Amino acid sequence: MSSAEERKSERKKSPRLPRRVSSNRRKRPKFIRQESWRYKRVRAAWRKPRGIDSRMRIQRSGSPRLVKVGYGSPKKYRGLHPSGFREVLVHNPEELKSIDPEAQAARIAATVGKRKRMLISEAAEEKGIKLLNPPVHREALETVEEEAEAVEEGKEEK
Repeated sequence: MSSAEERKSERKKSPRLPRRVSSNRRKRPKFIRQESWRYKRVRAAWRKPRGIDSRMRIQRSGSPRLVKVGYGSPKKYRGLHPSGFREVLVHNPEELKSIDPEAQAARIAATVGKRKRMLISEAAEEKGIKLLNPPVHREALETVEEEAEAVEEGKEEK
C-alpha cells in the first residue's frame, strides 16, 4: 500500500454539515446594496436601505431581498467550515496542542513563512489534525528537514 493510500485510510471522517444546513446556505440570496448595480461608485457590500421612498426598504416586488433573521442558519452550525470542522488559526506547531482533532481543523496564518508552515504541517499530520490550507510544496518538507539536520550538526561540531 502506498503512503497516500495509508494516509487516506488513517484520515478520520469529517463531521460533515447536515444536508439541510448546506442546502439552506445555497438557497440564501446574495444580499446586495441598493443601486449597486446602477452606479460604479456604489459597492455591492450590504447596507440597509434607509430612503423614505426606497422600493427596496418597502420591499416592493422586483427589488433585491433584505437581510432578515429568517435567513440565518442554526446556531449549532453557524461559522463552521463546509467540511464540518471549527476553524482554529495556528501560528506555530505548539498551538496545535490545544486543538481537538474530532471537532476542529487548523488553518495556518497567512503571516507564517514556508519553513514553519512545513513544520506545522508535519506536526498536524502526526497528531491527525486536518489542515484547511496545507503547504503547496510537500517535497520542500524534505529540504527543510535536511536544513534542520545540517544546522544541528553544525551546532554539535562547535
